[in-house]
Amino acid sequence: MERTLSRFEKSHGRTEVEIRKRILQAIFEQRLPPGEKITEEQLATTFDVSRTVVRQAMARLAQDGILVKSPNIGSTIAAPTKKEARDILAVRRMVEPDIVRILASAPSRQDLIVRLDQHLAREDEARYTKSRGTQVGLSGEFHLLLAEMAGNRILVRLMNQLQALTCLAILLYAGRDEACPPEEHSRIVRAIAEGDHAAAEKEMLSHLRHVEQDMNLERGVDTASFTASIEWLRGHATAANEKG
Repeated sequence: MERTLSRFEKSHGRTEVEIRKRILQAIFEQRLPPGEKITEEQLATTFDVSRTVVRQAMARLAQDGILVKSPNIGSTIAAPTKKEARDILAVRRMVEPDIVRILASAPSRQDLIVRLDQHLAREDEARYTKSRGTQVGLSGEFHLLLAEMAGNRILVRLMNQLQALTCLAILLYAGRDEACPPEEHSRIVRAIAEGDHAAAEKEMLSHLRHVEQDMNLERGVDTASFTASIEWLRGHATAANEKG
């Protein structure tokens, strides 16, 4: 964990919101793997803040299901099961086509398109320079930008949660760990620019299905996590000691 956190720039006096955003960014860029243990002490040292501030950030992340608190283990980065991954993507299919429909139906879309084109240009630059972490992070942020443009704060919070959990599920189950294909984002933006809300919805649904297809979420039992295995061993060891 120390090696992972060392990738963060040393940050002084970060607020709870800033710390939470940095952790989310690390997840979006696939720098914090699912199941990784994370402690108040490590984060307080990394961000040079009190444990109280860190505790607030961790509590919010736990509330959103991005951190999981377990007795005798502490907090770990969420590791969605296959069923949870399917559920996450099902919710995204309900929400995101409506987001792009709203944007494509907006009476004045020019400013939105300028921002989206700028974002796509940043994705292209990261892809060209082979900055993989940045490229993967920007691919996820594209979806957050769409939610932000819809002007609904509740929706933005929901999309932050869904995108973070999707990134963790991709690390667990995807056959490849690449960012979203560039042409799919471009087609969504083009449909929004043309005011074609039906095409925008269709392109978003197609994109989300592609994300799901890249994950091996077919029937089958999830491999037990290391944390779950340790819990099982601890329980059996305790039972054996009590019998002894």
